[in-house]
Order: sequence, then structure tokens, then C-alpha cells
Amino acid sequence: MFERLDHPRVFALEPGVDFPRALVNGLRARMAGQPPEAMARVELIVNTTRMARRIRTVFDEGPATLLPRMRLLSNVSDPVALARLPAPVPPLRRRLELIGLVSGLLDAQPDLAPRASLFDLADSLATLMDEMQDEGVTPDAIAALDVSDESGHWQRTQQFLMIVQRYFDGAEEAPDVNAFRRLALERRLAEWEQAPPTHPVILAGSTGSRGGTNRLMQAVARLPQGALVLPGFDFDTPETVWNGLSDALSGEDHPQFRFARLMAELGLTAGDIPRWTSDHPPAPERNRLISLALRPAPVTDQWREEGPRLQALSAATEGLTLIEAQSPRDEATAIALRLRQAAQDGVTAALITPDRMLTRQVTAALDRWEILPDDSAGVPLQLSPPGRFLRHVADLFGGDLTAEALLTLLKHPLTHSAQGRGPHLRATRELELQIRRKGWPFPRPEQIRSWGEAEDMADWAEWLIDAFFPARQPHQRPLADWVTAHLAAAEAIAGGPDSELWKQAAGRKTRTVVEGLQAEAAHGTALDARDYADLFAAILSRAELRDNDAPHPKILIWGTLEARVMGADLLILGGLNEGSWPELPGADPWLNRRMRHQAGLLVPERRIGLAAHDFQQAVAGREVVITRALKSADAETIPSRWVNRLMNLMNGLPGQGGPEALAAMRARGAHWLALARALERPVPVPAAPRPSPAPPAGARPKSLSVTEIKTLIRDPFAIYARRVLRLSPLNPLQRAPDVMLRGTLVHEVLEAFVQDSVADPSGLTERALMARAAQILQDPEIVPWPATRHLWQARLARVAGWFAESERARQTLARPAQYEIMGHAPIPALDFTLRGKADRIDLDERGGAHLYDYKTGGAPSKKEQKFFDKQLLLEAAMVERGAFRDFAPSHVASATFVALNPAGEIPAPLDEVPATQVWQEFEALMTAWADPDRGYTARAALLKETDMSDYDHLSRFGEWDVIDPATREALE
Repeated sequence: MFERLDHPRVFALEPGVDFPRALVNGLRARMAGQPPEAMARVELIVNTTRMARRIRTVFDEGPATLLPRMRLLSNVSDPVALARLPAPVPPLRRRLELIGLVSGLLDAQPDLAPRASLFDLADSLATLMDEMQDEGVTPDAIAALDVSDESGHWQRTQQFLMIVQRYFDGAEEAPDVNAFRRLALERRLAEWEQAPPTHPVILAGSTGSRGGTNRLMQAVARLPQGALVLPGFDFDTPETVWNGLSDALSGEDHPQFRFARLMAELGLTAGDIPRWTSDHPPAPERNRLISLALRPAPVTDQWREEGPRLQALSAATEGLTLIEAQSPRDEATAIALRLRQAAQDGVTAALITPDRMLTRQVTAALDRWEILPDDSAGVPLQLSPPGRFLRHVADLFGGDLTAEALLTLLKHPLTHSAQGRGPHLRATRELELQIRRKGWPFPRPEQIRSWGEAEDMADWAEWLIDAFFPARQPHQRPLADWVTAHLAAAEAIAGGPDSELWKQAAGRKTRTVVEGLQAEAAHGTALDARDYADLFAAILSRAELRDNDAPHPKILIWGTLEARVMGADLLILGGLNEGSWPELPGADPWLNRRMRHQAGLLVPERRIGLAAHDFQQAVAGREVVITRALKSADAETIPSRWVNRLMNLMNGLPGQGGPEALAAMRARGAHWLALARALERPVPVPAAPRPSPAPPAGARPKSLSVTEIKTLIRDPFAIYARRVLRLSPLNPLQRAPDVMLRGTLVHEVLEAFVQDSVADPSGLTERALMARAAQILQDPEIVPWPATRHLWQARLARVAGWFAESERARQTLARPAQYEIMGHAPIPALDFTLRGKADRIDLDERGGAHLYDYKTGGAPSKKEQKFFDKQLLLEAAMVERGAFRDFAPSHVASATFVALNPAGEIPAPLDEVPATQVWQEFEALMTAWADPDRGYTARAALLKETDMSDYDHLSRFGEWDVIDPATREALE
């Protein structure tokens, strides 16, 4: 195929050229006139499965021919030779072993790192090991580094590196996958050195960024019939720039750095690299513009020298569109609209971005047109239905079962999926209502069993108890035991082996991953429940699920690596902001940048350089859309350094029409942004008026409590919603330790304390009050939150002394007679009854009643009581009208709010507003409300504008304001 040369054989293709198609065209051209079997003798090594698949597709387009033998970079060795090597251990096993080693080290030396970093440390240590194996760097080489100025950190690093030393010795441990590949590569290179192959060997599409790949490329280039075909080689870069790309610390982030290093190692210059074919890029002028824009920072003064030599930039950027959206949502919508247009036109379009959040947003936006893109990355397995289900089940082992966790699993589509799904959903709904009504933050088996018996759902309740309340496990268990218990619980909740858990593509993929964990679990360490759940989630997150049948054949989502495959008519480069593309280098807990360079490992800028090369190839396509968001999470973003350079260069070339060309790019992007805004623009809907519904007299409430009278005055609409429409707020699923619960329990404590003191006056002490509080507030059955129990008791302790002392004064004045007594006071003329429950009523020697109402929060002032909060005044009026059955004091002597805060006792203004006057005013008030023309106005007189009502959403508050007039609506 090739003529004999006296130097390594290297070809290249320019950015923008369809690499797989040009590669096949070059092969066909060189095989012209050869017998058919000659093509079958060609050994073609490519970097990805997608590249190999695309090459086969191009060959299938004809004419008919035998295919070359294609191999991946990870599988270049002779199978016979591989059989003589020790079998590699699975990557999962090695990571499980590392977790055990790191866990043991942290147990022995807790000061090295927090236990919470166990999995991150083990994972980053495994990544470092893989890189060391690939680059041929031993622990001894790292130990020999000059670390005179990093001694403290280095000692900690050495502690961790020592525990993996055995994996590099090779005497006892089987090699991991990367070590196995390195051994296989070394054996193949040794075979080639002894007996070079006579058939053509072509390595195509790789940049040689990793050490093993670089060694293979050098060996292939030196074979008698070997050749490299480099992707995205910049033929427009001057020789002086190539010569400057020699130091990794300063040039690694340049897109052509790896090619410069490869040429230096092969003894070649850029002038020695011919084109593989005569295929030209779709926009050569754009390639020259991008090449100049991406020059290394020390030589950007060449912009002034070479920029004026460029031709009119309008031609170079004719196929370029720049979308600068205000937010990531706007960016995703604009991208989705452009992809939809491509689908409608029958054009193959690809979104290229490393930003997985952006791809998910675009996928969601495309769903409105029922377009499912072909995403090369698929969906993380942990986000699939079986993945979410199994993660929820794993969390059951970690602590008390919460109401939220229980209902989350009960409502999952895979729960109880074998049979009887309908009755299961009905029972789940009824149980949820029961939990909300009773406020069970941590449902207990006996509560569920009692509910099941009462609702004729005993069998279902027993299934729930058996499946969701596993027996308490030891603090730590072997990993194999956790996996077994986890799968048993999952299958019990899913409904047994006939459930939908392991069915469909997601279930089968999840089953494969779980079986892999089962097979390797013996190599793991003992873990507690939380560590096991974190480990399981981490393992699922490494797997991906792809559905090859459902996606649209022409709408694609690629990672940046797939940009080399090309094959799309339209390329959309999304998320071009700093931190997204390029991604920021991850934190390395082991070696800093200088130490990595000294050891021969890859410096962090390598990823930026690879991303720059991917960008340079993709932006050279025929039609390209560049997108970025100007803001993210309300913060200004920084454009990607390559986009920033391109815009700066164009703005600095007015003689070539640079500013005008950039404006034209933005104008083309503005078209899609305008469409996105039009798509997202809501349909105008008239604002709702401030409601004041007026139901007929027969529909108005016939009874209210004394506490509801305040609501009737301040927010009548709330009374209308609750008592006329009979709408009650749905209690939260996960009951929180809120003010209402604290008030109820403190009332119970005070009532019990007062009753005890009446029976035994010597118990009227602070100690006795706190002892009674401990019995109630420290009961985990009543207050299931440990921190809340201590907090509430501490808050009560601050006022316990004052309450005990003031209680002596109250009992000197009168003797407690009634607690939590219910009363009813009718207004016969209106067919209305006022009802109320008095916290406490004392009787003095003259038969006078002293009313007390406990307040754990703020008590109303006298002025508020006179005009709005009439609870205690109405209770006093009810006492004088004999509303409390079997309790008839001669008169009301006093009524007092007892506030458990610095306000202390606040008396009701009975001297200013006697009980008889209160009742007269109340009758007048209710007479007015009996008028069918009077409307229940929303938020009529709330104390503060910021006060919230349970029915604000029903009244459409926000569409109107409190200064708006109410719109009365007569109802029938």
C-alpha cells in the first residue's frame, strides 16, 4: 500500500473534513488495482466504537468490497498472546478493595481525612492508579519527587500511596484492566520489534493524549507498512508556532499540542505531514480564522501581523451562528427549536456539549414535539426507574422509616407491580390520608396494623410491614450481606420475581450491574447502612442506559469526543462557557500540577487541550451554531476562552469586516432566540379580581368557634372556603415539629402540672413543672425528633420558674375548677351557635370565674382584643350566658392570656368592654354576616401584609393587591 520511506509515516486531515468518509476514500484510492483480498489484509485501528460503526456505514454505501480488519485502541493485542497473560481483575473489584484499604487506614488514623470522604478518596486513588499504569509511572517514581515545600500534605499522600504499592509489584496481585492493557501493549510492541508485520497497519482518529496510545502510535508510524492518520490537524499553523509547542506546562492547553509532541518524538516537522486525501474542509477560510484565534497566548501578537492577511470574514463565518441566551433555559429552548427545524427539513443535526444538564433540558424541550434525540451518553442508570427504586430501598436500612420515604416507595411504578396494582394504589391513597390526618412523621408497624384492621386492609398492611420494616442490622455488615438483604427487600416490595423490576431494557441493565456487584461483593469491606447506600448509588451512577430503538434517527446528542466522527450536516456547540466547555480541571487530592509534570503524569491542562481540539474540529463544520448562556443562577457567566478569542479577534479586524461578520452571526442567533421567547411567552390571561363571594343565607355557617371569629374579621374568605366550600388544608405528609404541635404539648404539660399542684400544693415548684415536661416532651412516641425534644424542653425551662411563681399567685386568687371545657352559646334569632373551648377556668370564693388562655407564641394586645382578636372576651361572654354545661359561676371576674414569653400575663379589657357589651357587639356582627348581600372579602384586615392565608392560592392573591376593591359575587 505504501512506498518505503526513511522516516515514520504520518498523514493528517484538516478540521471540518468528514474524517471517517475521507479515511475510507483514502483507503479505496490506495487499494485501486489491488486484488479484493488486499483490503481484508489491512489492519485498521480506531479509537471508539462509534468511529468503527461510522466507517462500516461508509463502506456499506458501496461499491462492494471486503472490509479491513478493524480493532479498537483498547484491543490491539494478539488473542493468543493475551491468553498467556494473567486475567485482569474487574474494575469494580479493584475499587471495592481500595474502599476497604482506605477504610482501614482511616480507622487507624482518623486525622488523615474525614470518614465522609471514603468513597471519593478511594475513587480518586483508583483513577490515579489507572493513570500511573497507563503512563508507566511507578510509586517509586512518585516517592522520589522533590517535595521540600509540601511536606505536610506529602506525608498524608504517601500514607495513601503506600497501601496501593502491592498493585504495582505484580508478584501477588492480578493486574487491573489498565495494567493488563499496558502488559498486552508491551508484548505486542515487542513482537512488532522482532517481526514487523508486512500487512498495512493504520491507526486513525487518535490524538495520542495518553501514554500507552502515544507509544502505540509511534510504533505503528515506524512499521514498514504502518501509518497514522491524524484528525483535525491544523495545516494553517506556522512552523514557528509548532516549534513553540514543546513545554507541557505552558502549551498543553493548545489544541495542536499533542501533535507537536508526537512530531518531535518521531523526528518530523509539520511540513513532513501530507494530507491523507485531497478532501477539502467545507470552510477553509474559517479554518484559518480559528487557527489564528487559538494561537498560544505568548504569540497572540501574531493577530496584528497575520489578521490583516485574512480574507473577508463574512465568507469565513457565513455558516456560523452565535446564540447568546439570557439563561440556560432560553439556550436549551433555542437549541431545541433549531433541532426541530432540522428534523422537519430532514437534516442530520447533532448537539455537541459536555454539559449533561443542558442535554437533559434540550431533551425535555424536544419532548413537546415528541422528538427523542439519540443521546450517545444515554441516561445514568441511577436515574432510571429501577435505579431510583433500588436506591430508595437501600435508604430503608439507614434509619427510621419516614412518611416521605414510605410514600415515595409505595407510589413508585415498580412497587407491587407483579399483580394487584390497582388495589395497592387505592390502599396507598387511604394510608397517605391517614398519615396526613394523624401526623405520623415516622409510621410504626403497630400504627399501620391497627389502621389496616380498621379499614379492612389487614393483608395489605401486613405485606407493607414485612417489606418495609426490615429487622435492625448490626452497625456494620459485610458487603455481601448488604447486597443479599437489599435484593430480598427490593423483590419483596416489587412483588416478587414476577414483578416488573428486572424487565424492560432498564431492568435488564440494572440486573447486570447488580449481579456484577454480587459477584465481587466478597472483595468488599464491612460497611454501615449509610456507607452501603452511598456505595450502591455510586456504582449505579457509573452505568448508562441507552434505548437504540426509540430515538429520532437524525437528531443526535454527542459528547465532545464524538465531534471527530462528524457525519452531521448541522453541528450545535452548546454550553460554551468557562467551567462548562472547557470544564474546570478537577481537584487532585494527591499531586499538584508541578509534581505531576515531574513524575511524568498528565497535567490538568491536558483536558483543556483535548476540549480545544474537539472545539476546533467541530467549529469547522459546514453549518455550525455556537450557543452560550449569559447568566446562570442569576450570576454572570464568562464565555469560553475560544469563543472569547474568536470574538476579540473579529472585533479587532474592521478592515476585514470582522465586527460586521460578528454582528451577522449574532443576528442569525437572535432569530432563534426570538422564536424561543415567542414559544415561552404565556397567553395573556386577565388578572383575577379581589374576590368577595356572597353565598345565600342558607349556605352560610351556622356555627363558628371563638378562634374563628378573629379569622372572620381579618380574612372572611378563609371562613367561606373552610365553612361554606368545606375545603380544609391538606396536612403535610412529613409532619414537622411546628408551632402548633409545640403549643398543643405545652398546653398539655401546663394542664397536667396545674392539676398535680391542686392535688398536692407542695408540687407547685419549677422542678415539678420540668419533671412533668420531661414525661411528655421527652417521650419519643409523642415527639419523635431527638433534637426537638431537647430544644422544646430548654425553651420551657427558661420560663418554668416564672410560671411556677405566677401560678402560686393565680391559685391564691382562685382555685382551678375546669380544664379544656367545651361551651356552646346560641343566637336563636339567627339560628347560629358560637362554640369555644376554654383552656382553664378558676373559681374564687365569691363564685367569680377567672379565665386563662395559655399562649406559647405572641398574645394579642388589649387594643387588638378590642377590635380583632376577641377570643377571650367572647369566652367571658359565653361564661356569663351559661354556655358551659354544668358550670355556672356567678360572674366573670377576669380573663387573662398567660404568655410563655417576656410579655407574661396580658388581661382582657373587660373593664373597657364588659361581657354584655361584647355579646351585643357579637350579635350585631353575626347579624350583619347573615345578610346575603354581604360578601366574604379576601384578606380584609390582616395584621401584616406579609401574613399568609391557607387560601391565598384559591383567592388568586398576587393577581390582585390589598388596595384593590373587592368584587362582590352573588352565589346561588
